[in-house]
Amino acid sequence: MERGAVRYRGYDVALRGEKNRYVLPSPFRKPVMASSGPERILCLTQHHKWKCLTGFGLSRVDMIDELIEKEIDRQTKLGIDFDIDTYVHSISNFSEVPFDPSGRFVLPEYLAEVCGIKDELFFHGAHDHFTVWAPDVFYAMPETAFEGAKAACRIKLGEAHAGRKK
Repeated sequence: MERGAVRYRGYDVALRGEKNRYVLPSPFRKPVMASSGPERILCLTQHHKWKCLTGFGLSRVDMIDELIEKEIDRQTKLGIDFDIDTYVHSISNFSEVPFDPSGRFVLPEYLAEVCGIKDELFFHGAHDHFTVWAPDVFYAMPETAFEGAKAACRIKLGEAHAGRKK
């Protein structure tokens, strides 16, 4: 499969399973696979501003220089005091996490620790990448734009836990 631009949207959750693995939900797995070509690689890094992870496929790696230049331009136009070093480090220093055909992957402990992740993940699509949250950290976000996503997280987690009990 050829690498190409992909879009991530929607919400989903994953619970820690056997052997400390999570499952990359299908709505996110398919675009990651389209982005990563024949390799099953999920790229994860700490978000440059929020206490969560940013996820994407390998095709976004080819765009990192362009993304950095765009962010510098945007911040300059807005007159915002912007720490370019922090941004560059966060966007460039990602972990390549392999996953199996079913989407199972092991989240590196250092990424889980830095974002407060324990046994649950909340995936939130964000155009050319997605964010991965510890639900309790996500619920604490003050942005009112996230209220619908917070409701989706609560409902999807409830469904996931109910499905696991069956």
